[in-house]
Amino acid sequence: MVKVIFIEESGTRREVDATEGEPLMYAAKDAEVEGIIAECGGSAMCATCHCYVIEAPEGSLPAPEAAEADTIEFMANEPQENSRLPCQITVTADMEGAVFQVATGR
Repeated sequence: MVKVIFIEESGTRREVDATEGEPLMYAAKDAEVEGIIAECGGSAMCATCHCYVIEAPEGSLPAPEAAEADTIEFMANEPQENSRLPCQITVTADMEGAVFQVATGR
């Protein structure tokens, strides 16, 4: 398991165990992270799993693909340079210790 941290909308920090090879959103949903709604089930259509990358080991997160970037641009509330959709991030061992802030204002 890979340990990552989600900061919920309330400010609560949640350490979550994520399974290598699975979308990061699954770990957040399994841990019942507040604010990760994931209405589309991981197809990069709704941005209801929108997070900000606060900290991640260098090179551990690939750049967003076009579908993710488009969804963030057109669907996410308050997109920023560090916006990502956890449904589009595949967990790797290199992500150990990464910190994600759940976006607010859905």
